[in-house]
Amino acid sequence: MKTFALALGGGGARGLAHIAVIEALDEMGIKPAAIAGTSIGALIGAAYAAGMRGKDIRHHVIGFAHNRPETVRRLLAARAGTFAQLFAGAFGEATQVNAEKLCAQFLPPQIPADFAALAIPLTVVATDLYRRREALFSTGELMPALAASIAIPGLVRPVTIDGRVLVDGGATNPLPFDRLRGLADVIVAVDVFGVPTAERADLPGAWECVFTTLLIMGGAIVAAKLDHAAPDLLIRPNVALFRTLDFYQASAILRAADAVKAEVKEQLGALLAA
Repeated sequence: MKTFALALGGGGARGLAHIAVIEALDEMGIKPAAIAGTSIGALIGAAYAAGMRGKDIRHHVIGFAHNRPETVRRLLAARAGTFAQLFAGAFGEATQVNAEKLCAQFLPPQIPADFAALAIPLTVVATDLYRRREALFSTGELMPALAASIAIPGLVRPVTIDGRVLVDGGATNPLPFDRLRGLADVIVAVDVFGVPTAERADLPGAWECVFTTLLIMGGAIVAAKLDHAAPDLLIRPNVALFRTLDFYQASAILRAADAVKAEVKEQLGALLAA
């Protein structure tokens, strides 16, 4: 049978749909030769690469979604700023989240500290803010790379690695299937950006406006990449209804994504058997 590699894209809470795809692979009894992930895709990709099954990742995520007090406690523990900064008027610094603390609070303990301990090779995508280009990580310390990949501008404080200031990988490569070329016979990409399903005319809040703008830019990048050289299989779970920070809707997101399992099994199975 042919080998395949898996790219998991960014998209905030919609990225929880990646779990359904992983569950389909588990049910097929197959694993990728390599994984590349951006933002939420990097986090879930790391858990999968560490040896976790999809159902275990699902259980971990739903546990937080159903326990709001504990989730809030951990979010507060992940703050980058202090109340002193808030009272001093430094609202931006006081309200941002520390990405490394966020990873420490919410990632499952099965994820190791170093890339070398992963069962499947993983490439994590972040963005070098000042060089304005991708930053790729596949060796060394894993947690700082994951933290950099999820550093959403404005919400999460940038991460510094080896003198480089890094932000969310979605700014440069929201769906990194191109980073898997040559690593397997078949390239599978899971795009969770989603396409709006209904017209809206309500004015968004400040954060929703920022996040939606980032989605628009990310969608444009993905569209350009697909026009240039598409993966062998593109999977798009139907999760466009959900918003970037709808993590408390984890159960609903996963229910919506479960429908994609049959598509994964049928289409990927055919590609690998051809």
